[in-house]
Amino acid sequence: MRLVQLTAADGTRRVAESSTGTLRLVRGAPTMLALAAQAIAAGITLTAAVERAGFDGTEDFDRALAAGRILFPVDHPEPARCLVSGTGLTHLGSAEARADMHATLASTDLTDSMRMFKMGLEGGKPGPGAVGVQPEWFYKGTGQALVPPGAPLPQPFFAQDAGDEPEIAGVYLIGADGTPLRLGFALGNEFSDHAMERVNYLYLAHSKLRACAIGPELLLGDLPGAVRGTVAVVRAGTPVWEREFLSGEDHMTHTIANLEAHHFKYAAFRRPGDLHVHFFGTGTFSFKDGVTVQDGDTLRIAAPAFGRALENPVVFESGNFIPVRSL
Repeated sequence: MRLVQLTAADGTRRVAESSTGTLRLVRGAPTMLALAAQAIAAGITLTAAVERAGFDGTEDFDRALAAGRILFPVDHPEPARCLVSGTGLTHLGSAEARADMHATLASTDLTDSMRMFKMGLEGGKPGPGAVGVQPEWFYKGTGQALVPPGAPLPQPFFAQDAGDEPEIAGVYLIGADGTPLRLGFALGNEFSDHAMERVNYLYLAHSKLRACAIGPELLLGDLPGAVRGTVAVVRAGTPVWEREFLSGEDHMTHTIANLEAHHFKYAAFRRPGDLHVHFFGTGTFSFKDGVTVQDGDTLRIAAPAFGRALENPVVFESGNFIPVRSL
């Protein structure tokens, strides 16, 4: 089952079931968090909560998208209580990339990044119930960093690049007892500054502090073992670059459970009522092929398992550094 959040034609916020292509409005569910609260109280899954509630209307998905009425799949009324983060060096990539990777790993002179990748390859998929090696981890921001489907992704004035990163993101709510509850998975554009990162890998933290997008739909239940999709840079209506991207555990060096274990091992990340959006990484992006995203380009990410594509135009911002004033 897939769900979306939207502003309905009558101006109210609603949750809708989207798997058929027509949005079926879930009765008594103004937001995804409200629906999650109903599921928690009843001790049932989100899917069961939708089935129990039933539907009381429909919306045209295409019209809602065109009107900008499709919202984040999940959001928090206090954006500061949504943590956006991610893990990198987790994906194997294409067959060609894997061949290059194995040749590199055979070398005795590995970069820190390749050492980290090798650690995941060797220890990122422990047996059931076990916890393996920890991945690279990075901070993206709070809920203020999230951009809904169709909205502009800003490249700040100090950035060196506006790079697409087609990924899958896990969305989590921390329960009243501190238990992380996975609500589902969404397509994501993690959107990073690869040119800045290339200057020095210690700039990785800076390169990740950018806006990012998720949606439009939230996939409930388990993530398929293999996810195939496409990512494109569209300029004036025509793709100037397009590639297949691969995700899911079949194409990863870590299990989802292992990535989750290492994220939520920190007590600060288990504060009841908080929301988490965590990107699982990618092995495909246009910067690797020498493509430079331009002002006004649209970044499009699509995968059949997730329904509608995630599309966001890129807007280059102007500005200046803000001086600090002493009190």
